Amino acid sequence: MADLNQLLDSVDPQAPLAQRHLWVIALLDWVRGKSDAQPGAAASRVRLLLDALDARPEARERVRAWWLVLANTVDGAVWLADFGFAARMAFLSELNERMRQKFLPATPETSDSAELFSLAMPHPRDAAWIAALDADTLARLAQLLTTASPVPGLTHWQHEVLEAINYCASQISAAGFSAGLRQRMSTPAREMQPFHDLAMDVQAFRSAFIATPREAEAVDAAAARLRERLEACRAAAASVYPHLNEHGISVGLVFMLRQLRERLLRVRELMDCLLAAEPTASAARLVGRLAALGRERRSLRALLAANSSLLAAKVAERSAETGEHYITRTPAEYRGMLAQAAGGGAATAITTLAKFALGALALGAFWAGFWAGAMYAASFVFIQLMHWTLATKQPAMTAPAMAAKLKDLSSLAKVEEFVDEVAYLVRSQAAAVVGNVGMVVPCVLAISLAMQWGLGHPMIDRVEADHVFHTLHLLNPTTLLFAACTGVLLFVSSLIAGWTENWFVLHRLDSAMRYNPRITAALGTARADRWASFMRRNISGFASNISLGFMLGLVPPVLAFLSIGLEARHVTLSSGQLAAAAAAYGLDALTMPELWWCAAGIPLIGMLNLVVSFFLAFRLALRAHNVSGVDRIRIRSAVLARCRRRPASFFLPVRD
Repeated sequence: MADLNQLLDSVDPQAPLAQRHLWVIALLDWVRGKSDAQPGAAASRVRLLLDALDARPEARERVRAWWLVLANTVDGAVWLADFGFAARMAFLSELNERMRQKFLPATPETSDSAELFSLAMPHPRDAAWIAALDADTLARLAQLLTTASPVPGLTHWQHEVLEAINYCASQISAAGFSAGLRQRMSTPAREMQPFHDLAMDVQAFRSAFIATPREAEAVDAAAARLRERLEACRAAAASVYPHLNEHGISVGLVFMLRQLRERLLRVRELMDCLLAAEPTASAARLVGRLAALGRERRSLRALLAANSSLLAAKVAERSAETGEHYITRTPAEYRGMLAQAAGGGAATAITTLAKFALGALALGAFWAGFWAGAMYAASFVFIQLMHWTLATKQPAMTAPAMAAKLKDLSSLAKVEEFVDEVAYLVRSQAAAVVGNVGMVVPCVLAISLAMQWGLGHPMIDRVEADHVFHTLHLLNPTTLLFAACTGVLLFVSSLIAGWTENWFVLHRLDSAMRYNPRITAALGTARADRWASFMRRNISGFASNISLGFMLGLVPPVLAFLSIGLEARHVTLSSGQLAAAAAAYGLDALTMPELWWCAAGIPLIGMLNLVVSFFLAFRLALRAHNVSGVDRIRIRSAVLARCRRRPASFFLPVRD
C-alpha cells in the first residue's frame, strides 16, 4: 500500500509533460505487478486503486485533473483510429517504421498518443488483466475518467470515438480509391461504388448520435446503413484477391488490403463502444485488443509473415505445378526419368572437368567462386534446355505438390492415394539419383582416361585427388553437415524460382514481350510471340538454376570471409569429383580404403540433399496451403503398411 500511496502523492497535473507521462507508466507498472502475476491479481490492484481514491478525495481530484490535462494534450481519436496501422499504405515504409520502433528507444516526452500507449502498455499480459476487469470495476473507472466534451450531450470519450470513426472512414476511402486496388476490383464491385458514399454515411451516423434529443430509432437506422456500407466496402476489397491469384501476388497490395480490412473492423468496434448494451465492456475489449496489437505492431516477423503468406501460397502453387512433372507414375514415365537423369549426369561430367580446370587457374577466392557459380549456372541451364534432370532439383518442387494432396484425407481411399503419391515420389527421386550418379561416374572416368591417353595426365593429379578423398570421406564430420547445408541452398533456389515467376506474371512481361511495339519492331511479331512463350515456360527454371549455380559457387567464399567454413556437397557433383580422384590413382584406387569410405558417403550426401530441401519446402507448402491437423499417425501407419506389403513399389514401377 505504501507504493500506491507514494504514487497518489506524486501525481501532479501541472508537472512537465515527461513527468506526467512517467507517472502513468509507473502506475500501470504497479497495477501489472510482478512478472509472474496472474491477470486477476492486476484486476484486484485496479479495485484497490479505486478504493484508495474513494478514501482520498483530494487525490481523486488531482487524478481527474491529471486525466483532463492528458486528454487535452494527446489526440485520443488518432490513437483509437490509427494505433496498429501503418502511417502510409506502403509495405516498405511500414517495415522501416517497425525497425525504428524495435531498435530505437522511445521517450515519454511526447504528445503522440500511440507512442505513449506503447510505453504504458508494453507487456503481453496487459490485454489479459484488462479482460479480467469486472463490470462494477469498469463502471467505477468510467465514472472516474468521464469528462465533458465541447459538443453538448457528449462525453469526451464519445466525442473521440466519433472522431476516430471519421478518421478511419477517410483512410478506408483513400485505400478504396487507390489505383492499385481499383484496377483489380471485379467489375460489379467497382460499379457499385461502395467507397463513394462512405463519408456521407459516417456523417449521417454522427449527426444522428449528437442530435439533441438523441432519437434511438434514427441512430439505429444510421448505424445499420453504415454497417451495410462497410460490408459493401469489404466485399469490394475481397474481389481483388481472385485477380491477385490469377495475375500474380504483390506484397504491397496484400499489405494495403489487410490494412483496409482491419480498418473496417476497427470502425465496427468503435461503433460498439457507442451503441452496445454495455459500452464500457466494449471499450475495455477495444483497449485490450489495442494492447495486444501493440506488441504485434513492433514485430518484424509478424509483418513479414502476414503479408507474404499469399506470396508463399503462390510460390508453393507454382512449384506444385512444376513438381507434378517430376513425379513418375507409369513404367514409361519411370524409364523416361532414368533417361533424363542420365543426360543430366553426362552434362555434370563436363561440369566436373570445368570445375577442376577453374581450380587450376588459381584465381582469388571471390573470383574463383564467381566463375565457378557462372559455370554451374550455365551447366544447369543447359540441362534444363535439353529437358534433362538433375536429381536434387526435384524435392523442393515436388514437396508443394505433395502438401496440396494433404488437404483431403477424409477417407481410407484418399489416404491410399496419398501413399501412392509417396511411392511415386520416392521412386522418382531414386531413379533420378541413380541416373545422375550412374552416368556421371563412367563419363568422368572416360574423360579422365581420354586425357591420360591424349595429354599424358588424368583430369587431376594425386595431390588434388587426396584432397577430394579427404573432403568426401564419410568419417569427416563436415561431409554430411555440408550436404545438409546444400539442401538448404536447393530450397532457397526453389523460393527464388517461385518468386521470380510470380514477379514475371505480376508485371505481365510475357505480354510486354509479345506486343510491345519496340520489341516487335526489333524481333518481328512471330519471333516476339515465340520468345514470350519461351520465357513464360522457362523463367522459373532459369531463376532456379542460375540462382543455385551462383549460390554453390559464391556462398562458400563469402562465408569464408566471415570465417565460416562451408563447401557445397552436391551428390552428382561429388560423385563426379570422386570418380576423377579414383582415375588419378588408376586401378590402385580399388585397394584404397579412402575410396570406399567416400563411396559409402555418396548415398548419404544424396539423401541429405533430398530430405533437407524436401522438408523445408514441404513445411512452407503446408503453411501456405493452410493445411493443419494432419493425422500423422494415420499416414505413417499407411506408409509402413505399404512398405511391408509392397516394398519394391518405392523403388521400381509396378506394371498395371
